[in-house]
Amino acid sequence: MGISDRKEREKEELRDRILIAAKSLFLERGVEKTSIRNIADRIEYSPGIIYHYFKDKNEIFHALHQGGFIQLMEKMQVLNSVRNPMERLKAMGSIYVRFAMENPDMYDLMFIKEAPIDHVFNSKDDQWKEGGGTFNFLRKTIEDCIAAGYFKGHDSEALSYMIWSTVHGMVSLSIRRRCEVVLPDRQDSIVVDGLEEFYKILDRL
Repeated sequence: MGISDRKEREKEELRDRILIAAKSLFLERGVEKTSIRNIADRIEYSPGIIYHYFKDKNEIFHALHQGGFIQLMEKMQVLNSVRNPMERLKAMGSIYVRFAMENPDMYDLMFIKEAPIDHVFNSKDDQWKEGGGTFNFLRKTIEDCIAAGYFKGHDSEALSYMIWSTVHGMVSLSIRRRCEVVLPDRQDSIVVDGLEEFYKILDRL
């Protein structure tokens, strides 16, 4: 291995260490209490070294949320073999809910916290590619449903947005602990139960 190859590998390793430390601190303390300085302290470097890799904290959280989307889409890939688009849509919803409930902090970062999207808005390429890719995956399934005779008379894009926002709303209420207050006796099952009720509505469209 040449000197340039070794330096590149060391650079990538340090970047990975920064992200691992940032994720650990985020899970422990949340976005607001995670700083460049305490990330640097965690990896035992000066704060200045982090700015060689990331321009600010928002870019770090954007990189972390990219990892969350990669995990989610990897779980969704198994659905490519599901021929019936309605069954694929329902399975997609179940995977989405399970991912959110098992990874509430990461889901919060991916879909609720402002830091990653602030980075998107402040970058030259101001497209939310991660969210857009996930939405397009849903929209393609809705279009397949319409082609198969489901959802007659419905607009695929608007319907995709409605379905996404409904499922997102259910998991967000649970993650933000609203269900603990409003539905304390069913807080452990209400999201899955609500999803099943939603499926019954979709079957009638």
